[in-house]
Amino acid sequence: MNQAKYRQWFFIGPHILLFVAFILIPSIYGVYASFTQWNLMTDPTFVGFDNYQTILFNSESAFHDEFFNGLKNTLIFVGLSVPLMVIIPLTIAAAIEHKDVKFKNFFQSIVYIPGLISISAAALIWSLIFNSQLGVMNNLFGFDTVWTSVQPYAWMTIIVMSIWGGIGGNMIIYRSAISNVSQDLYESAEIDGAGSIRKFFSITLPSIRFPLIYTVVMTTAGAFNVFGQPLMMTGGGPRESTSVLMMYIRDLAFGSGQSIAGIASAMAVLLGMVILVISAAQYYVMNRNSA
Repeated sequence: MNQAKYRQWFFIGPHILLFVAFILIPSIYGVYASFTQWNLMTDPTFVGFDNYQTILFNSESAFHDEFFNGLKNTLIFVGLSVPLMVIIPLTIAAAIEHKDVKFKNFFQSIVYIPGLISISAAALIWSLIFNSQLGVMNNLFGFDTVWTSVQPYAWMTIIVMSIWGGIGGNMIIYRSAISNVSQDLYESAEIDGAGSIRKFFSITLPSIRFPLIYTVVMTTAGAFNVFGQPLMMTGGGPRESTSVLMMYIRDLAFGSGQSIAGIASAMAVLLGMVILVISAAQYYVMNRNSA
């Protein structure tokens, strides 16, 4: 019994140590730093709730404007990307798992491969595609648009890039769940005259509700942490309309000039609280409706 116990700790111990060292301790220190005035060079000076007061309620502060502009743009990205990041891979997974489709793993690989490409490389690819002078979009389709410098096209380029590289993981989860649905249910539905759409909504969706809840919550949390796509595609423009909150946090803590890590930490804590509240609300609503 003791040997089995120690064997378990042998496997989970390194993961716990890494979690404590690289996630738990930095998170706790980040919360502490949010109550300080800190420039990363000198010792933090405790200032209580002054950072939160400035960010949330001081409308004359640049930090107030940056936080709410970044939060607004982050919410725009979440609202535009998350539904597509759920619906598109779910549709693809259901199509691949259709009984008449051959080469299922081949099609799955085609969808998943873009997710293996780094954000910087993906941004380079899509920047060339949307280039106003040399890009495929303008030259092949006859458009005359400066895609990354004009709204709403700037958001469109970011969303397209994010979906292209991000749907593969969800698609695999959905496909695995769909493949485990009993074929007897589908056969019984066919005998009753149900078509593909009816079977999808009456059998497939109810059968994969837990993977669906998981992907919606995790995709939403990930979308709130968006950073690389707008940074590399639009640089936050035009006129900071795609500057998301993580970009402001990075610039305040590690940008040019003196670091304002205390304010940046407070913004990060507030963002974390928003993610927790929305994720909990999503889980509650979806789990209640599927019960």
